[in-house]
Amino acid sequence: MLDQLALRAELSDHYDLAPSTDIAAATADIYARMDRVVTPPDWAIHAPYVAAINTLKKERNAVILAHNYMTPEIYHGIADVVGDSLQLAVEATQVEGDVIVQCGVHFMAETSKILNSSKTVLIPDMAAGCSLAESITAEGIAEMRAKYPGAPVVTYVNTTAEVKAASDICCTSSNAAQIVRAMDSETVIMTPDKYLAQNVARQVPEKRIVWWDGSCIVHEQYTARDLHEFREWNPGTRIIAHPECPPDVVDAADFSGSTGGIIDYVTREQPEKAMLVTECSMASNIADALPGVDFVGPCNMCPYMKKITLEKVLWSLHTMQGAVEVDPAIADRARVAVQRMIDLSARLNS
Repeated sequence: MLDQLALRAELSDHYDLAPSTDIAAATADIYARMDRVVTPPDWAIHAPYVAAINTLKKERNAVILAHNYMTPEIYHGIADVVGDSLQLAVEATQVEGDVIVQCGVHFMAETSKILNSSKTVLIPDMAAGCSLAESITAEGIAEMRAKYPGAPVVTYVNTTAEVKAASDICCTSSNAAQIVRAMDSETVIMTPDKYLAQNVARQVPEKRIVWWDGSCIVHEQYTARDLHEFREWNPGTRIIAHPECPPDVVDAADFSGSTGGIIDYVTREQPEKAMLVTECSMASNIADALPGVDFVGPCNMCPYMKKITLEKVLWSLHTMQGAVEVDPAIADRARVAVQRMIDLSARLNS
C-alpha cells in the first residue's frame, strides 16, 4: 500500500503543486474539455498536477492509457489514449513510447505488459484490483474444462494473466457475442462474468453457453426495479446499460453496450436526457462533448478505478515505481489468447 504522506513529501520536494489560478489559466484549452463537470476551483487544484505530468511524460517518453472509468482530470487532462478494454488492448500493441502508464486497474496493466514485454508498464497504484479478476483462478478454468470436456474457454479480459494463459481466447464486452459465435463448438465456456455470459447467451442462441459465477461489484448493484422506478420519476429518459448488468436490467434499458458502445450510442442518438447504468465517471467524461444531453440518474462508483489519481500518476512517473511484471512463460500463453481476440475481432469487423 502506498504511503501517502511519504509520497506527498517526495513530490513536494520536486514540484510546486499548490493550487494555481495562473496554471489553470495557462491550461484553459485542456480545461475546456471538462468545464461542464469540473469547477474552476477544482481545476486550479488539478492543473499543477496535469502540467507536471504532461511535462514529465515527455521526458520519460511515456504514453498514458486511460480507461473510460477514469475521472475527467485524468481522462481529458493527461491521457494520450482513452477507451474501453478492447480499444486499450489494441492501442497497447501500437504504442511507440518506452513507458506505458496504465490508468485503469491491474489486469489492464498486465494486458499491456503481455502485449509489450520489452516496455516498462507502470500502474500508479498496485491495489487497483478488480472484483471480476479476483473471482476466478487458473484452477477455476481447469475445473470448468473438466466439467465440459472439449468446450473452448472464452475469458473476459477482466482477468489475471494466469487466467488468460489458461484460456483459449479472450473477449471484451464489445466483442463477446462475436467471439462466442465464431467458436467451432456447440458448447462454449465463458468466464468469469455470469451476467455478461447470460446476456451473450441470449444474443447467440445457437450456442450452449455455460459460465463461471463471477460478477462486477459496480454493475451487479443495479436492479430492474431501480430502472422502472426511475422511468416513472423521469419519463423520456433514455436508459443505457452495460452488459455486465443482470439480464433483467439490460431488458429494462433502451440500449446495452460496452463503454465504447455506450459513447457511440449517446453520440449518435443525442437523447435529451440519458441515464448511464454503469460506472459514474462515464457520464462525466462525455458530458462536455455532448452539451445537448442532460445526464441524469444514479450511478455506482468503482472503488478500484478511483484508486488512480493525478497525484499517484505523477509519483509513478517521477519514481518509475509501480512496474508490472508477468512471468514470461505465463505471458507467452496469455498473449496468444489476447492476440487471438484482437485478430478475430479485426477479421470479423473488416
